Amino acid sequence: MPVVRTNAGCDLSRELRGLARDLPKDAPIIVMIHGYRYSPTQPGNDPHRHILALNPETRAHRALSWPRALGFGTGSADEGIALAFGWEATGRLGRAYRHAGETGNALARTVSELADLAGRPIALIGHSLGARVALQALHHAQAGSIGRVILLTGAEFRDTAADALDSPAGRYAEILNITSRENDLFDFAIEMWLGYGRRQALGFGLARPARNWIDVQIDHDGTLAALSDFGFPVDRTALRLSHWTPYLRRGLFDFYRTALRQPWALPMHMLRTRLPGRIEPRWSRLLAPPPPAGNLRA
Repeated sequence: MPVVRTNAGCDLSRELRGLARDLPKDAPIIVMIHGYRYSPTQPGNDPHRHILALNPETRAHRALSWPRALGFGTGSADEGIALAFGWEATGRLGRAYRHAGETGNALARTVSELADLAGRPIALIGHSLGARVALQALHHAQAGSIGRVILLTGAEFRDTAADALDSPAGRYAEILNITSRENDLFDFAIEMWLGYGRRQALGFGLARPARNWIDVQIDHDGTLAALSDFGFPVDRTALRLSHWTPYLRRGLFDFYRTALRQPWALPMHMLRTRLPGRIEPRWSRLLAPPPPAGNLRA
């Protein structure tokens, strides 16, 4: 079974334990974490029927199957385990933000146990508040239990992310922070509503460089050129405002899939050397000339 469902606070199932113990040597375990406004208890907002499903049960235009895009569902014996991690992310933004922090503790228990059973670090990918969940898990997970982490327009603050990185698990993890100027309005909103205008969002990247952290601005021409050189041509059509292009823009999941499944093929030192790593000024996308028509999904 390539996709296994679990929710925050649930113990590992007997099936998942067995799969982890018997996993082929080079097969990955990738935990997928949804963001705001999903709830496993609400059929209409159930992430297990939406982006975390191998075959989403909805025709919503944002219902791209993450596990399928990450290479699961092929029937290969070594494709690994896609763990669809659900949590309660509905209600007011402030409440969901606080709950994401608490959920990080539950995720840490899950990945620490899985890493012990499988004998390998666990990869994480999370969008929006799911990125906050992933970062908060670093505070509580066993050192070395979390490997590569991809944050998709994380709804988090720079200082909180830096604190998470300065934890035992955080020092061993490798973080790819996917940012976009298309997300500026959403970053600004959490700064005003949650940070009271006194804290900067993670869309600016870390305030200080870290050896195991790389900022990747996906609507920057230099970044897209570098990704193309790596063999990952990405649709260059940019929207003025969007919170979902990190997983809807064509070609990006090819990069994520390789980065998580075969991190040795995209080592951090090479990414740091070849990717620009710069963050353009806020509102630069909003004030840019209208883009030509393209193939963006959102």
